[in-house]
Amino acid sequence: MTTQTPEQKAQYIALTTGRHADPFALLGPHREGDSTVVRTFQPQAENVWLLAQDGARLAKMEKIHRDGLYEATVPGAVSSYRLRVTVSGNSETIDDAYRFASLLGEIDLHLLGEGSHQKLYEMLGARLCAVEGVSGTYFSVWAPNAQRVSVVGNFNDWDGRRHVMRLHRSNGIWDIFVPDVAAGAYYKFELLDAQGNMLPLKTDPLAHYYEGPPGNASRVYQSHYQWSDKEWMDARSTSPDLEQAISIYEVHLGSWRRMGEDGGRALTYREHANALVKYVSDMGFTHIELMPVTEHPFDGSWGYQPIGMYAPTQRFGEPDDFRYFVDACHQAGLGVIIDWVPAHFPRDAHGLARFDGTALYEHDDPRRGEHRDWGTLIFNFGRREVSNYLIANALYWIDEFHIDALRVDAVASMIYLDYSREAGEWLPNEQGGNENLEAVAFLRRLNELVHAHGAITFAEESTSWPGVSHPVYSGGLGFTYKWNMGWMNDTLRYMSEDPVHRSFHHDLLTFGLVYAFHENFVLPLSHDEVVHGKRSLLGRMPGDEWQKFANLRTYYGFMFGQPGKKLLFMGAEFAQSSEWNHDQSLDWHLLEYDLHAGVAALVRDLNFLYTAEPALHQVDFEGSGFEWIDWQDRNASVIAWMRRARNGEHVVFISNFTPIVRHSYDVGVPQVGTYKTLLNTDDKKYGGSDIQNPEHLEAREHSCHGRPASITLTLPPLSTLVLKPVT
Repeated sequence: MTTQTPEQKAQYIALTTGRHADPFALLGPHREGDSTVVRTFQPQAENVWLLAQDGARLAKMEKIHRDGLYEATVPGAVSSYRLRVTVSGNSETIDDAYRFASLLGEIDLHLLGEGSHQKLYEMLGARLCAVEGVSGTYFSVWAPNAQRVSVVGNFNDWDGRRHVMRLHRSNGIWDIFVPDVAAGAYYKFELLDAQGNMLPLKTDPLAHYYEGPPGNASRVYQSHYQWSDKEWMDARSTSPDLEQAISIYEVHLGSWRRMGEDGGRALTYREHANALVKYVSDMGFTHIELMPVTEHPFDGSWGYQPIGMYAPTQRFGEPDDFRYFVDACHQAGLGVIIDWVPAHFPRDAHGLARFDGTALYEHDDPRRGEHRDWGTLIFNFGRREVSNYLIANALYWIDEFHIDALRVDAVASMIYLDYSREAGEWLPNEQGGNENLEAVAFLRRLNELVHAHGAITFAEESTSWPGVSHPVYSGGLGFTYKWNMGWMNDTLRYMSEDPVHRSFHHDLLTFGLVYAFHENFVLPLSHDEVVHGKRSLLGRMPGDEWQKFANLRTYYGFMFGQPGKKLLFMGAEFAQSSEWNHDQSLDWHLLEYDLHAGVAALVRDLNFLYTAEPALHQVDFEGSGFEWIDWQDRNASVIAWMRRARNGEHVVFISNFTPIVRHSYDVGVPQVGTYKTLLNTDDKKYGGSDIQNPEHLEAREHSCHGRPASITLTLPPLSTLVLKPVT
């Protein structure tokens, strides 16, 4: 063995024990005078030959450390070579990872350093590629405070000494190209913190595919999907169309429908592309909203504690299978919304928590960095690399998966520093206030870029923060739409009251119109309203069985007549009886019963009516699209209103929230003439008592409710009527 200096010995020991922070300084080719020294670490090898690219032997490499460090010196300049490694009597020719330069160019390094790389997912993570004609996988990860980072996997026996990565000190990126690592390979990152302590193996923050629990490894993946939705994508605009009809069907893929004949498993992405897409289209919805499909370790979080922000969960198939699902939606004319969770992440050791031994993605101070209610950690929105990670992730789903919209979860928890915190448990901002100025800046930038990429955003935000859905240039947060949580809470409270008491709570029905045009609202009856002991929507309706169904039908008719886009959680469309359980299928057998089938028929008809009538969706966010006829008849618990289109056409709604038939009930309308009934929620085809008015109703010249004409109606019990003038 060649004589070694004490410094060399120390370097070799550090290398062979996985403690060397810069293995590229020792391994691979290095010019020394007129010769080239090549070193390789092959801990399992019996012998190693240095070969030319054509396979010719250049030198038998000398073992310079007993743990498997080999060296050879050859004359001249050598940069392209191969290794012939013999292990247990078997020889294999391989390419040396340490002979390849970094693939990060100057522009990429600059953008990564300033946190503005919109295609971060093309540079970090695991990327299949060929370098100098050699196929393999390029790995890179951000871990600026780590002493050493290695990629480990089933291609190197999970040995952290074998592929220690190269550090770019200017931005904390570690990278390495590993030859012959193919699609499907399992990998993680092994890190030593700044003190040299070994951290738990970490999954790749930008992995595109995952192994399921408990392994949770990242997997090398490359898409080969050929899209068929060009016409749909070409129609997307950077200027959102606020006048379009949006009726959203919210879905949890794991429990929408299960295969009872196959162990009760959930449908795959491709199976959903057939069954779910057809169902939603037939029901007249315009959009499907998916509860989070990003990879997550715990089923019970429903995806709201994600660990793999760049990966569709493996529970239902591969990423290209998810692309197939989105493509099928678009070809059926359905937009796709995904729930997106940039507010927080779980503490699981294999995830982002203290990724390099420091609070890298989160805040170090728990007064800024922890959600105690949820047991999660809060992203540090003020750190440019973290903001870049999240914004690039949003664009990844839009550009790579053709997602049409992001429903941003838990916005209130992001924008308020004192969210769910007592005094002393939070830190004020630099101005002394409770606004998270960094999160606000992040959301504004996010919304600008999402719109620029042809998609839209929905804010799940429950406070009175002004301008959530107003443009950034006018001081708003820049969301396209905001969920109207106040409307949902008020109206559900009203509907849960026995009709005999509703007159005392009449304002719960009408208060929402006081602020209805302050934001671009969505009226959501979401999954949150049918869990945690709240019961199903049907279960919250008072009365006997018939009245429960009648109440629900009335409520749906009322909802579709109110200004704002619509959202229903799966199962609500056929009056699911039981509270939602994510571990089991919806109760599809209920459609065998007339009352449940009747509700489904009503929702279908409401959807098609809503999309067909411009008055019901065209002017949702201006007062000119809505007009009360009578909001004061609290004694009868009846309200009447009009919706108007841009061209002035109008549709009349009357809701009777009692089980009493109201005979000879006058409703003021703006013009004399004939009106027809577009929909009656009491129709027998919906399971109602079938109390009907004549097919055509004459509005006579008789002033009522401040209008020059009126119609005399019979109001069915617990019902909503929809009328329109006959042209």
